[in-house]
Amino acid sequence: MAKPNPLQQQLLKAGLVKKSKVAEVAREQHVAHHAKATKTPSEIQQEAERARAEKTDRDRALQAERKAHARNAELRAQARQIIEDKKQPRTGELEYRFSTGDAIRTLRVNEDLRKKLAAGVLVIVQLGERFELLPRAAADKVRERAPEWIVLDHGTSTAPAASHSEDDAYYAQFVVPDDLIW
Repeated sequence: MAKPNPLQQQLLKAGLVKKSKVAEVAREQHVAHHAKATKTPSEIQQEAERARAEKTDRDRALQAERKAHARNAELRAQARQIIEDKKQPRTGELEYRFSTGDAIRTLRVNEDLRKKLAAGVLVIVQLGERFELLPRAAADKVRERAPEWIVLDHGTSTAPAASHSEDDAYYAQFVVPDDLIW
């Protein structure tokens, strides 16, 4: 038990307090002095914790963005390697025309390559500024990694968008063959 302080002793001698009351107050002071009180965090500490949490979230988002960018670059490199390994040699005197965006491009092919392109056995892919012919299996692998590099693929079914004009309905009866040379 803690010793009573001089003020408590004076009050006790004067008869103003009881000995049990002095002992109780001394016990409370001892417990308060030695007990580990739970302190409420100050506003500064709360603000620092909030800033730390926000920084952690930003760091996680930035890391996820970096990983996605690295994964995208890795997939593009794989697609480029597939194109370089599997491209078909182009020889011939026939011109095979196809559209890319807003331009019409021309490749020189022979009759066999033209038939394969029309049948969907070969696919045209764009690698930088040049165009290459790929077999269907290699083109499917490229499509998984970089689908925007596929320029022309007659093997996939691409249904035209439904339109409601009279002209479109009229011209729908005239089917343009895939092997048309124009």
